[in-house]
Amino acid sequence: MIKVSVVVPVYNAGSYIDRCAPSLVNQSLGADAYEVVYVDDGSTDDSAERLGRLAETHPHVRVYRQENSGWPGKPRNVGVDRAKGKYVQFVDQDDELSYEALERLYALAERNGSDIVLGKVHGTMQGPSNVFKRTVERCTAADAPLFESLTPHKMFRREFLREHGIRFPEGRVRLEDQLFMARTYVRAKTVSILGNYPCYQWNRREDGGNNSSRRITADDYYGHLDKVVEAIKEGTPPGDLQDRLLRRSYRVELLRPVSEPRVLRRKGKDLEEYFTTVRRMAMTSYPPGVSEGLPAISRLRAELLVQDRLDSLVELARRTEQIRARVEIDDMRWRNDKLVIRTRVGMVRGDGEPLTVMERDGRMFLDPQLLDGIRGAENWEVPDPFSHTYGELIVHDTADNHWWYPEGELTPTLEPLGGNLHRVVVTGETVIDPLTLTGDAPMNPGAYQVWASAQLLGVGRRPRLAAAPGSTRILLGTVAVGTPQRLVSPTWAGPGGQLRLAVGEPGRIGTTRRVLLRTTADHRLRHGVREVLRRLPPGARKNIRATARRAEGWMLG
Repeated sequence: MIKVSVVVPVYNAGSYIDRCAPSLVNQSLGADAYEVVYVDDGSTDDSAERLGRLAETHPHVRVYRQENSGWPGKPRNVGVDRAKGKYVQFVDQDDELSYEALERLYALAERNGSDIVLGKVHGTMQGPSNVFKRTVERCTAADAPLFESLTPHKMFRREFLREHGIRFPEGRVRLEDQLFMARTYVRAKTVSILGNYPCYQWNRREDGGNNSSRRITADDYYGHLDKVVEAIKEGTPPGDLQDRLLRRSYRVELLRPVSEPRVLRRKGKDLEEYFTTVRRMAMTSYPPGVSEGLPAISRLRAELLVQDRLDSLVELARRTEQIRARVEIDDMRWRNDKLVIRTRVGMVRGDGEPLTVMERDGRMFLDPQLLDGIRGAENWEVPDPFSHTYGELIVHDTADNHWWYPEGELTPTLEPLGGNLHRVVVTGETVIDPLTLTGDAPMNPGAYQVWASAQLLGVGRRPRLAAAPGSTRILLGTVAVGTPQRLVSPTWAGPGGQLRLAVGEPGRIGTTRRVLLRTTADHRLRHGVREVLRRLPPGARKNIRATARRAEGWMLG
């Protein structure tokens, strides 16, 4: 029985075939349980020869060749038509699968009867995405942020695609991936997400081959976006769910030309063309509930767009671009070999003052200083200052370029500043467990950076987690966790003095060093040791500190 068919469209891939192929033909699922279906879209280089050699060497590889169609849609459709597997996994010619990807994705799909399975994506084309924050056994587009992941690099039940007649648009169609995914998401009854294992490595090509060289006009691009909007409307009844699913394309694609940095870079006729096109689409393609549900600043952009106030949009973008996140670390300590961090994240304007809301007569209005002098933005009401507000910490494995989400989310709250002004902040406790952070195995040796991520009042920022200027850095000792043991040491380094976790192998640890390790890791013991050190003569303090530094050196070696 063929469990999975991996479908790979190919056009002039050259050496990228050889880079990608080992990860496809050597999957842990077993060569007798899956197949790799290459569809060569009329390559004019040596791709056909390379694929032929692969098929000769690996019986579970099949190759089909067709005349050039100019886009990946048709070869993907041909691959699905020729596939024998119960599930289909799409892979691009320059990307890779992790060794256990198919095995884990298939098991998750079978366990839940899934129509679609999303595998965690990593690589040079993928930043952090909280879609993959946790493994989710069963969900739908109604209760999970699936529309934040619109690439087709996923596993699909083949019969599900056939039943609903879902195919990729063929020919040179922009946003063909979004159109395909919109049609699948609104029809899928069960979707699963594998978040604890990086499955798909999405690579940026050195030669820029990921991107089309053909210039696209505003009318062309947004004409294709309109088809994505229509696909969502066709698959959902009017109302709250449809508005929520449409909100992503409104926020990301439609408002992008009138938001920073694009609206500040385009000039003259080019800017006018995009402004006119997106304004027309905002007024004709989206129900009113879509923009009404946006966070404060995004909703203001939508209003200025409809009001035909391009100058105001440009000025709002100029001021919003200067907004920065301010991170405050209230506490940090080891608790049961887990790093517990209490943080507070707010936003500050370009002048360094907090981004605020003003309370007047029981209603909230967006920061009057931010909007001063912007026509059409006066007294902009904020019905819910917590709309679309979130905050969290993220850990970046710099060696493998994986992003991981610790336990704990930051909770939004209003902090009074006086004079009827308040700032919106997210605050709370995050727990980094070295044994579970990176899935089903302890953190590997290496360096990990800690970041914050927050969206407040429609402004999203991802700052480094570092002590605020003028504040004291909290210094913690090293702990040993897991079997075999890993040494985990919090440090402050790099740009801005960012919090980093250095993970190393201790080798053989003697009794004396174990005692020292536990002493330096325990918050209360460290506090007591500091008090004792303060009472010692300066020379004695210096010798003890030098010994401690040498001890910590072997731990990180």
